[in-house]
Amino acid sequence: MMQAKGWWKRWMAAGTLMAAPLLAWAQSADPQRWQLNMGRGVTATSQNAYDAHMVALWICVAIGVVVFGAMAVAVVRFRKSKGAVAAQFSHNTTAELIWTVIPVLILIAMAWPATAKLISMYDTRDAEMTVKVTGYQWMWKYEYLGEGVSFTSRLDREHDRIRQSGERPDPAQHPHYLLEVDNRLVLPVDTKVRFVITADDVIHSWWVPALGWKQDAIPGLINEAWTEIKTPGVYRGQCAELCGKDHAFMPIVVEAVSKEEFARWLASKKPAAPEAPAEESGEAPADAAEPVDEAEGSAPAAAPQAA
Repeated sequence: MMQAKGWWKRWMAAGTLMAAPLLAWAQSADPQRWQLNMGRGVTATSQNAYDAHMVALWICVAIGVVVFGAMAVAVVRFRKSKGAVAAQFSHNTTAELIWTVIPVLILIAMAWPATAKLISMYDTRDAEMTVKVTGYQWMWKYEYLGEGVSFTSRLDREHDRIRQSGERPDPAQHPHYLLEVDNRLVLPVDTKVRFVITADDVIHSWWVPALGWKQDAIPGLINEAWTEIKTPGVYRGQCAELCGKDHAFMPIVVEAVSKEEFARWLASKKPAAPEAPAEESGEAPADAAEPVDEAEGSAPAAAPQAA
């Protein structure tokens, strides 16, 4: 009896582990602890990627249930101990047609919408603003093209101090340890933003999971991408291409705000306009000399001689 209870507990534990994906279902933009499923993100692109992922997942689950179910039935029902005798045949044309045509149709049904969504991911037309992203070892430079605003963004100084000192970070004080920067990339919501991405030294990769895409930053090349964030918030990412010894300390932080707040922030970052020179009066100074003709020279004219 005790042995049966032990087995029952083991089966319950195994069932709990198998149900963990349902318990860790992704509901937020940024990854969370023990999250197993893909995040939904905060853009149309990320939602499209999530939908395609879920369709493919459930198709794979259905195929797995059919295949492994058929295997289980064959193993149990047609085992040797029950006197089953294996059939002797070399091939079956009908079966071969079925397991060839059905997978092809499934792949076409999955590829058609996925291709359409992939093409739309690269359509940067009708963008309302453009941000240039340049990767350096080990920081990012952001330029709001046409606005005269640019700055660099690197790992937060306090986080950098902690990681170089060997201290153990306090999760309460630094909940986003190594994922905070000194200058965030601020973007407006409900605005199509075009990105032009490159690098100055080695290959980097600009990646924010909540936006739903990743784009390589390659020296000498310009890659394009776009996003339109629907929900205000702070979204974090990292360089996704090994770029040297401090590759792991090259975070990205995007702060999405309302259009009004973004306009105020952008105005505060623009350089102050130079003061206009004082207006000149229309009258010339009394002692202003008339210009001297170059042919006459600069010497004064001689006095006329007496007759």
